[in-house]
Amino acid sequence: MAGRRVLAASCRTGAGALAALAWLAVAIPAPSVSAQDAQGFRRFVSELWPEVQTYGVSRATFDKAFAGVEPDFSIPDLMLPGKADDKGQAEFTRTPAAYVNAAYLAKLSDQGKALLVKHRDALDRIERELGVQRQFVLAIWGRETAFGAHRSPHYAIQVLATQAYAGRRKDMFRNELIHALKLLEDGILTRETMKSSWAGAMGLTQFMPSEYYGLAYDLDRDGRKDIWTSVPDALASAANQLRYRGWVPGQTWAYEVRLPADVTCRAEGPPEARAVRDWVKRGVTRTGGQPFPAGALDAQAFVLTAGGAYGPAFLALENFMVIKRYNMSDLYAMFVGNLADRIAGGGNFDTPWGEVRQLGARGIEEIQRRLQDRGYAIAKIDGKAGMNTRALIGAYQHASRLKVDCWPSEALLAHLRAGAAADRAQPASSKGALGAR
Repeated sequence: MAGRRVLAASCRTGAGALAALAWLAVAIPAPSVSAQDAQGFRRFVSELWPEVQTYGVSRATFDKAFAGVEPDFSIPDLMLPGKADDKGQAEFTRTPAAYVNAAYLAKLSDQGKALLVKHRDALDRIERELGVQRQFVLAIWGRETAFGAHRSPHYAIQVLATQAYAGRRKDMFRNELIHALKLLEDGILTRETMKSSWAGAMGLTQFMPSEYYGLAYDLDRDGRKDIWTSVPDALASAANQLRYRGWVPGQTWAYEVRLPADVTCRAEGPPEARAVRDWVKRGVTRTGGQPFPAGALDAQAFVLTAGGAYGPAFLALENFMVIKRYNMSDLYAMFVGNLADRIAGGGNFDTPWGEVRQLGARGIEEIQRRLQDRGYAIAKIDGKAGMNTRALIGAYQHASRLKVDCWPSEALLAHLRAGAAADRAQPASSKGALGAR
């Protein structure tokens, strides 16, 4: 699971002298790698050793971990010359309707309801000790590995080293690679059992190696924090991570709502947060005619419209942001939130998703860049249309007297390009100040 906050290393020892790295015959299948790529990768690994040694990893563990390993350039989120536009994660490449798939959610929720009974004792302890409601930890497990049905196929050292060598977030993955080597040194995993996602996440609830050292939890009290085969430990570890990231006990994640005409997708995001009772005063109502719980009226909430104007709208609470810190995606947090609701007895969203096309990462990057050039406060040019980008798209559409749908489309991109061309064609003296938000 890419994009998580990286924790500090749990222990370090003194550094030693650099030793020569022995390379054995290739033992791990990988796409064809050029001699230049292989040489650069091996140099990267060799230069990594002094830092790895300070974490208490032995030379024998280091050499065994990397024996025969070549970079795997088939995985997503790499920066390679000539590689196709590929940001990788489904959370950022699928439409909301495709990702928050009602049929798949219904299937998982049926399984989750059965697991509520099967793991009742562990879930009771998690709620008592960690303060996270049972449906949410089950929903994390369901989203991450389909309750253990999905088996991670990659050798973690290979994919983490590839990401640290050629990925978009080299420093983050370098840290995770070192912690993965520490897992081998400490005997927590072996090379044969160190399986992960393409981003190095492991176990039933998909922890990054550094997260294991910081947040894994021994709920079954057997002296081992086992997120791979112990369901109690894996669920408690997920709950501990949510608690660490600010979980509000007893609070839900969001309420589906109807927005009045003067509250649009332009108001999306935490910067516009206010108390639920203040949203009610502005005319925001829950779908289905339900009132907001009295205990929620003072909670801070913000508008969430993951599909822009083409889908359900929500008042999202702090626990939505906490789930996002588990995986930095609006759609991921919505999926987990709705699955938790379903496991607890709820159902599908009242408002259907509209038909939209998912613009590619490069197109979204261009939209972000052009909005930034026009004075809009785009937080990051990353090819991912999150809340900040969607709200500023809406602001631009409003200022340009376009239909306000807050969605990154080909039509929006064409309008931005035409506006830039018109600006270039104007004499400098006739250009006015750019609008900003």
